[in-house]
Amino acid sequence: MDLAEAFRNYEDKIVAQWVDYTLSSYKSSTFFKKGPDKFSNPVGGNTREALGTLFKLLTKGADPAEFAVPLDQIMRIRSIQEFTASEAVAPIHAVKHITREVLAKDSERKQFIADLYDFEFAVDLAVLAAFDLYSQCRERLYKVRIKEIKTGSHILTDSKCPSNLLKKDKGDPVNFPI
Repeated sequence: MDLAEAFRNYEDKIVAQWVDYTLSSYKSSTFFKKGPDKFSNPVGGNTREALGTLFKLLTKGADPAEFAVPLDQIMRIRSIQEFTASEAVAPIHAVKHITREVLAKDSERKQFIADLYDFEFAVDLAVLAAFDLYSQCRERLYKVRIKEIKTGSHILTDSKCPSNLLKKDKGDPVNFPI
């Protein structure tokens, strides 16, 4: 038995705990944890799908460029929520600890904990890529907001527009959080 087989055996358990940890970071976490459907529960469904894909990529030693699609799927959602950059990216890092914990509970596979260096390095690269994607998403949101203010469309859209969340003070449409 090797580390790859241990990953295959515990993939469902690790991903389930990872998804649970990630969805717990949201205010409405109980709703997001319930439905796996991407259409009735876009946050929960997309998170499950993206983390499952990302775990497969991390465990097979994929090129870090391949992390972009599942990370983008997660960071686009987290970037419009009320998360700081570190809060948005932290769940990606959590898989290292979850994997160690799951393997440590199995006496047969406990020996593989020492072999997790490559996996953990890949997770670190994914965290860095997630931060870049989060920053890009936030930058796009700010650009949209600036365009709304310049065109005056913020007057029409502020009650329903997600970029309205970017305002720190509801009375001042140009007061961005820094």
